[in-house]
Amino acid sequence: MKKSALAVLLASAMTIGMVPATVMAEESAKPYEGVTLSIWAYSAEYNEGTQAIMAKATEELGMEFAVEISPGGTEGDNIIKTKCASGDLPDIANYNSGSLFSALNPKEHFLDITDEEMTAKFDETFTSTVSQDGRIYGAPFTTTQGGAVIYWKPDYEELGLEVPKTWDEFVANCQALKDAGKTPVYLSSGDTWTTQVLFLGDNYNVLAKNPAFADDFTAGTAKFASDEGGLAGWKKYEDLVDMYNADYTAAKYDDGLEEMATGQATHWIMLTQVIPVMVANHPEAADNIGVFAVPGDDAENVGLTVWEPNAWYINKDSANTEAALAFLDFWYQEENMNEYISYMGANGPSCIKGFTLPDSVAPAIRVDMQQYFDAGKTAPALEFMTPVKGSTCEQITTSAALGQIDGATAAQMYDEDCKKSAVQQGLGWE
Repeated sequence: MKKSALAVLLASAMTIGMVPATVMAEESAKPYEGVTLSIWAYSAEYNEGTQAIMAKATEELGMEFAVEISPGGTEGDNIIKTKCASGDLPDIANYNSGSLFSALNPKEHFLDITDEEMTAKFDETFTSTVSQDGRIYGAPFTTTQGGAVIYWKPDYEELGLEVPKTWDEFVANCQALKDAGKTPVYLSSGDTWTTQVLFLGDNYNVLAKNPAFADDFTAGTAKFASDEGGLAGWKKYEDLVDMYNADYTAAKYDDGLEEMATGQATHWIMLTQVIPVMVANHPEAADNIGVFAVPGDDAENVGLTVWEPNAWYINKDSANTEAALAFLDFWYQEENMNEYISYMGANGPSCIKGFTLPDSVAPAIRVDMQQYFDAGKTAPALEFMTPVKGSTCEQITTSAALGQIDGATAAQMYDEDCKKSAVQQGLGWE
């Protein structure tokens, strides 16, 4: 490898004990010293891990950070829309991927990073949620999570059960567990939001049958009640009504964390954010908890519905785009991603292709979930693909889970609920 002219000069000067002060200053200068990057983020994203990586970036690259914390929910959404409209965007915004990102008119406001080297590392499922007209505008903040079936491996080993590849196989496993005196499925309907995960986590299977479903649904030409894959997801609730824990009407999310981590139930259809919590509370459970995707009806096409992380977006009109890109490159260095995980853990595989999660991450995530990413068998949750979501989704899924309505009725009710949202957004539904 050839030495730079500066390196040769330094080497020569050192041999005679003379290194000019100006050369020393040039050699030791940090490339972005004097640059302050303005950052807009929610408090959950400006966490201990983020602050640690920013401190390292300051130490190694020289840049400083001025962070504005946004309120969550609708208020935060309105603030960033106002910033876009007024030309008051920070250098970098940390914001949602998917339909909320698309609503910001990214071509007008965010830097197109399609041709940056870093984007070749991004998982394609993630890039689909930060792209518009084939151009990429966002970079992944942290790891994913899935809407999946979390299961207690010792029960499977005891009864000789195989991880199911179809829904019928899953129902058969549940029946075998029930016959053996076990609790096949944990239902935490005391927290109604948790009942949505079966429906939402089935999106991979909906898209497997109809890849255009999300676009057609947004346009109002596809409905859950009349689409074969869409209706099948709602009907799955019917198959589980007799499989729950005895206290299913009152059980809460926190109860599920405890019951699943101690093997009191075999399956919990839940977001994989629960796994690091369960393992933190019960480290001995790490090797006993597994994950598999919500099964469909095609054993040859089994895939995972994924909730993508927030993304970093660079203001296209920023005076500091070079420094902002350098910070993102720094963020994706393997040692820095590992350091972030050491603080915050991982709810699912990384959006960075080829990155191996550290051994500190539970095998349920590091092995079980990773296989779907490695095989290219992932799809975003529907909320990342369409702005239409009914406001009473969790009430409808709870009624379906409790057996108060059948799947067909639930699908019709949800379509009607979504129509209200679509009309409010001017999407032309009739």
